[in-house]
Amino acid sequence: MTMIEGKAIAVRHERIDDAAAGQRIDNFLLRIAKGVPKSHVYRILRSGEVRVNGRRVQQTYRLQVGDEVRIPPLRIAEPTHVAPAPVGKPLPVVFEDDALLIIDKPSGKAVHGGSGVSYGVIEQLRVQRPELRMLELAHRLDRETSGLLIVAKKRSALTALHDMMRDGTVEKRYLTLVPGRWSNPLQHVKASLHKYLTAEGERRVRVADEGKAAHSIVRLVRRWREFSLLEVELKTGRTHQIRVHLTHLGFPLCGDDKYGDFALNKRLEGEGLRRMFLHAAQLRLKHPLSGEVLAFESPLPVDLQSFIERLDAVEKKHG
Repeated sequence: MTMIEGKAIAVRHERIDDAAAGQRIDNFLLRIAKGVPKSHVYRILRSGEVRVNGRRVQQTYRLQVGDEVRIPPLRIAEPTHVAPAPVGKPLPVVFEDDALLIIDKPSGKAVHGGSGVSYGVIEQLRVQRPELRMLELAHRLDRETSGLLIVAKKRSALTALHDMMRDGTVEKRYLTLVPGRWSNPLQHVKASLHKYLTAEGERRVRVADEGKAAHSIVRLVRRWREFSLLEVELKTGRTHQIRVHLTHLGFPLCGDDKYGDFALNKRLEGEGLRRMFLHAAQLRLKHPLSGEVLAFESPLPVDLQSFIERLDAVEKKHG
């Protein structure tokens, strides 16, 4: 669809394929008509100007393969030019089929553009794989967090994945290093989390009764004189959940520049740990379309493994 400022575009008809199947009609329209106010999109739905297979539909209608969508003329603002994401190096693929793409995200790469980052993993994937009609993140990882990331190639897979994550049936386990000696072999952490903005406009999260329920399961993996390696299983997927839960318990993540021990982080940087120690190490889930059980593991990246080996050497030196 050509975008012309101030001019109405002719009626168009879209045939729904696998990539868009399962998506709500309102979200489909908002995606393909960027620049059109949401209020206008919902108005043309209510008025019946949008038709699916010749019939009016509710905004909650989920599209099916083969549906024909009639879209009335829309006035679309001239888009601002955004430089395309560079092709870059191919991202490490752990698994791929016609519905899913699971990659092993490197640390330092945002999953999407925004907040001062012009492009991220998803934009780069779209440039690298132009033959794919759809690529959408199924969940998020912080920029510094490395490890397993799920990308959907079909709308039906994305919708099913979101439902599975809400139901807690996608098993996600992370490895993290914290200062101090964690004592419990297994500990359930249930503390509600509340998102807020700092005076500088930065997003933060804190433990608060008025927040959303959050549940982490922490297992002790290894312990040194001054540090503990933990595995954290997420039963919910709140923003910064691992970071805030462990900080709340007095065990901030090593290298965490938002919630961590800043003096310790500076010391650790000099000893070779130059980023937050958090790695998405394991994924286990049923395939959202076939139901087949999928399980994946990602070993610690070289930088984190090297720091573990340094801790081993110091421990050995001190007996």
